[in-house]
Amino acid sequence: MRRSYCWLIGLAIFGHFFGQMNPLVERLSFYFGQPQSIDEICDNAIDDDGDGLIDLNDPDCDCPIFGPKSLIPNPSFEEKSCCPQAVSELSCAKTWIQASEPTTDYLHTCGWMGWPNLPPPLPFPDGQGCVGFRNGRFRGGITNANWKEYAGACLLSPMKANTSYRLRFKMGFVNETNSPPTTIVLFGTTDCVNLPFGKGNPEFGCPTNGPGWVQLGNAYVSGNRSWINIDLNFTPKDDIYAIVLGPSCALESSSVDVDIYYFLDDLILDELKRFDFTISTLGNPCGSDYSLQVPAIAQTNYQWYKDGIALPGEKLNKLLLKTGPGDYRVRLTGTNECRLLQPYNFQKPVARKDLKKRLCLGESLAFNRKKINQTGVYFDTLKTIHGCDSIINLELSIATDLIDSVKAGILPGESFSVAGKNFQQAGNFQIPLTSRDGCDSLVFLELSFLSIYIPSAFSPNQDNVNDVFTVFGGQDIKKILALKVYDRWGGLVYTAKDLSPNDLSTGWNGQRDDQPLPEGIYTYWAILLLDDELQHQIKGSVQLLR
Repeated sequence: MRRSYCWLIGLAIFGHFFGQMNPLVERLSFYFGQPQSIDEICDNAIDDDGDGLIDLNDPDCDCPIFGPKSLIPNPSFEEKSCCPQAVSELSCAKTWIQASEPTTDYLHTCGWMGWPNLPPPLPFPDGQGCVGFRNGRFRGGITNANWKEYAGACLLSPMKANTSYRLRFKMGFVNETNSPPTTIVLFGTTDCVNLPFGKGNPEFGCPTNGPGWVQLGNAYVSGNRSWINIDLNFTPKDDIYAIVLGPSCALESSSVDVDIYYFLDDLILDELKRFDFTISTLGNPCGSDYSLQVPAIAQTNYQWYKDGIALPGEKLNKLLLKTGPGDYRVRLTGTNECRLLQPYNFQKPVARKDLKKRLCLGESLAFNRKKINQTGVYFDTLKTIHGCDSIINLELSIATDLIDSVKAGILPGESFSVAGKNFQQAGNFQIPLTSRDGCDSLVFLELSFLSIYIPSAFSPNQDNVNDVFTVFGGQDIKKILALKVYDRWGGLVYTAKDLSPNDLSTGWNGQRDDQPLPEGIYTYWAILLLDDELQHQIKGSVQLLR
């Protein structure tokens, strides 16, 4: 914007009409000079030209960007055609392709934010989106190690054969159990038609199990509830037009049957030489010594910026970062030269811990400088030893179901057990217990003998009185699942299944193979299904009389 002496212009216009003022205008111009223009100064954190744009945000401060520019389109999954609402919606992220039949997941703050049991570390490294993938899948008690999920993309321009490249990206970890140490692998192909691969076959595994794909680079990585930076350096032997990133071809050998899951974000792929001048970090991101730096170059001036606005006085190749989250850049100037490095997005890492606690009725818990005793979900933010935020998510419940009543029946000779205590007599009992939460509880037990009758003798003499040996009883007995009778030498003389109680048309008639057996003592064994839906075994002896 250009500023001028408005009153001087006014006089000039006035003099145009009246002529008498021109000598005055000439004399004023002699003393004050001609109207001056004011340009934006690009390193003082001031809007010099009054256009509302400061420093690097003003087009007047245009400076060529030096550094890697990703050959991968939409490298941070920010450009989207829709907000994900559920799993397997990578198609919402523009240009990205579900490379494998097992599908990766698209997470974005505008919609779906991941599996409840597999939360991503927050915030995301670059923007509002990321991708999650599995290495193996655990479903219904069965582990499928061949289930491998990959995300892929056609490159903006091909990687050239025999040229060195680097893929720099962020990888996120759920925790040590669900995200154990693993090998992350980059695969490439000479033709985009090879993407996706293994169509229709969720057991296909990694891309090199089929034609057209090669492994370009890999790294063994580990982490816990955090994002880590990974660099893969490689030199392709052929021109590469498409890539996929995901687990290695080796089958996951975890001894624990859990979901193995990781996250990807901020994928920068370019020639290796373009990574020489990039912003790197020193120290812990939550500590007072955390700093950014670039290589020191002779006869070069430095200026640091946050969100495009200069940080006054920060003119060294190292910046002690104390101005909080944001996009940090540095401009390098020399003789007739200006270079602006790619931004570094700084966000303090946030750890999250989910807790579940159950209190006894009347108890309270100290949490977030308060005493709580109501069922609900509570949050607290603490500081780690390095100064990072640690968010505690507490799900609290109160044990109110501390009184229970049990009604049961037993057969003579049986016992009923409650918390390791056995009861063999009918009656009403109060049993004080300690619940698994450590709370006092009380069980009221009403125990009775089941209504059942088994004769001690019978006389199969065809007089229609006590001719059959069977089990008798009331509604307590639903069925005689099995009944067996043995002689005194242990020989089986009678066996039957699924008899109805009290049925004189069935049961043992004192014969074996249609031949009457002699008088004497015989033993029996039976399995009864009672109205408690449990099977009860009984045994005893019966005397056969003639």
